[in-house]
Amino acid sequence: MSNGKNFSRKDWLKPEKMILLYARGAFPMADEYGTIDWYMPEVRTVIPLDDFNVPRSLKKFMEASGFKYRFDSTTIDVIRNCSNREPTWISEELIEAYEGLLKLGHLHSVEVFEKNKLVGGLYGITYRGAFFGESMFSKVSQASKCALVKLIQRLNERGFVLLDVQYQTEHLKMFGAKEIPFSEFAELLVKSYKAYVSFG
Repeated sequence: MSNGKNFSRKDWLKPEKMILLYARGAFPMADEYGTIDWYMPEVRTVIPLDDFNVPRSLKKFMEASGFKYRFDSTTIDVIRNCSNREPTWISEELIEAYEGLLKLGHLHSVEVFEKNKLVGGLYGITYRGAFFGESMFSKVSQASKCALVKLIQRLNERGFVLLDVQYQTEHLKMFGAKEIPFSEFAELLVKSYKAYVSFG
């Protein structure tokens, strides 16, 4: 996304401007050199909150796993675990920017614990009735999938309208994720912004 006149890239990482860009349907990513840009793909992937799927095998796994789940208790730790891969689009500068969104109450996480150790999770940004999923990680098998199930349950319990997951993957497809044109995504954004809900 091109910057407006007299605006530097740093300006677009101020929390108040970041949430406005998310609200328009954009999201940030750092390249291999650490430069952060904002993206707004013509095709977007969402998981319909009223028409999602949880694989039967995963339901059975969750019942027997012994995992414990928390929300918003170690959000920055979740982000750092998500960034711990090569290559990564989550730079140190972006993590610092996320901390600003955390202070404003727009950054949230789902955490998976096994024997009191963080073994998986995901994070994203909320704006009214929209949850913009950013990344997930697993240190043990199935942990990130379990986190996604808990996220979907949470969003439905709280009355959210939209779960954006940006790009389609085989991992997400099993949950009912589907690709839609940005024009349809924009309509969902408008609908979600009429919902005054809270993740917490």
